[in-house]
Amino acid sequence: MTDFSTSADTLVVPCPAKINLFLHILGRLPNGYHQLQTVFQLLDYGDTLTVRQRQDSQLTLSPDLADVDNKDNLVLRAAIALRRFAGYQGGADLYLEKRLPIGGGIGGGSSDAASTLLALNQLWQLNLSLDTLASIGQQLGADVPVFVHGATAWAEGTGEKLTPLSIPSKWYLVLRPNCFVSTGEIFSHQQLTRQDAPIKIAAFLEGGTGNSCQPLVRKLYPEVDKALIWLDKFSPAMLTGTGSCVFASFDNEDAARAVLAQRPEGTEGFVARGVDLSPAHTALGIA
Repeated sequence: MTDFSTSADTLVVPCPAKINLFLHILGRLPNGYHQLQTVFQLLDYGDTLTVRQRQDSQLTLSPDLADVDNKDNLVLRAAIALRRFAGYQGGADLYLEKRLPIGGGIGGGSSDAASTLLALNQLWQLNLSLDTLASIGQQLGADVPVFVHGATAWAEGTGEKLTPLSIPSKWYLVLRPNCFVSTGEIFSHQQLTRQDAPIKIAAFLEGGTGNSCQPLVRKLYPEVDKALIWLDKFSPAMLTGTGSCVFASFDNEDAARAVLAQRPEGTEGFVARGVDLSPAHTALGIA
């Protein structure tokens, strides 16, 4: 297990993945966003962010990501947004160890942004509330608030109305087919279902599942369809978010890893345990 140790001028913080245990789209809002219902399940696997205090005002981010310009990276954008909001003059060096795939629907960029806000809030001694940090994060992405608040949660609205939810602990196998799915493409597509009936938390806990984006993504991306068909042979499989990642749950780690070992050639994957509290909150001592 990684030692998330800290020092006076350095914090090392996990950036956990998430999966959507279900996703219903209830309608489209005038601003283009979608009204939805979902459950964000946090996982004990993800990226790792190291944040070090600087004695000047520079903000640096390394290493460069192959597919993302630094000015578009949510880590740097989160740091800039937080500093601007707080009127802070100092700087920081940020180092991101990237494990989560881009365009996978598992919240990698949003989680990175949230951990940046949480870590710099402590390092810079800004003492901003989680609600304030979530509000800053929401301007960066709809999924950032759930990672800021740091709890597996029932979500409504555009994903910002959160109710912490305790889910029985399971192990999840997450597979990423060899394709990139654009969230913008899926949410703007004419064939996307946008008229799901709302459900209550009790209905979800009694087995209500499904992902409104899954039929469309399967149609547009044959690689995702193949991954779902393959994984479904071992345990009921589902798309997370808009994809491209798919997942299935297992009762224990060994069972999940046994299936991972058989994954189709060219398909990436990992096994992780579902957690109610974010590893970022645990590392930073946030109650």
